[in-house]
Amino acid sequence: MLTHAKGRRGWEGGEKDGMSECRLYLVSPPRLSPASFAEVLARALDGGDVASFQLRLKQVSDEDIARACDLLRPIVQGHDAAFLLNDRPDLAVALGCDGVHVGQEDVPYAEARRIMGRDAIVGVTCHDSRHLAMEAAEAGADYVAFGAFFPTTTKDVKTEAPIDILTWWSEFTVVPCVAIGGITVDNAAPLVAAGADFLAVSSGVWDYAHGPEAAVRAFNQLFARL
Repeated sequence: MLTHAKGRRGWEGGEKDGMSECRLYLVSPPRLSPASFAEVLARALDGGDVASFQLRLKQVSDEDIARACDLLRPIVQGHDAAFLLNDRPDLAVALGCDGVHVGQEDVPYAEARRIMGRDAIVGVTCHDSRHLAMEAAEAGADYVAFGAFFPTTTKDVKTEAPIDILTWWSEFTVVPCVAIGGITVDNAAPLVAAGADFLAVSSGVWDYAHGPEAAVRAFNQLFARL
């Protein structure tokens, strides 16, 4: 079972002062040019601790995904962070990714696990549903993702999750939970305080006024204070 502290490609390990340590989970912009984004990504990862990066590209060809993976994966893994692919366990295995993230309308968890193998990271979107989260955890998911917690322009929001679901989950199980949806440096503190193990952030890093590297640094400073 994965935990949220450092270890396997930045995911397993101990705890911080006996408390769970929240960490940053980067999600790619919905559209990117891999060659130009590679430099942006490297600078962001230089800003501080990042547990993982999810490549999330919709409505593009498998060839485009492969090109992006081949260019970006070594950068992420070189910073001891996990490289995850959205939706596609078949491509994740073929392209050397550390894991995959699947939604409720994507490949079912059991199929994703069969394809990825027992040692890969497989996370599941659970929206605002405690039932879906419990099902995913019991099936063996490495993490469950709740959201959206705030308005976001990155994707169409189907559900609004209450912050107290993070507290309930952290008291209910040791399976890590990821908070996602419109998260920024300015609004993240309540999610950390509520028990989120990871904050999945996209535009809150890539569109940060002082740049992605400064955003990663600011998130890590926030985690250290809470």
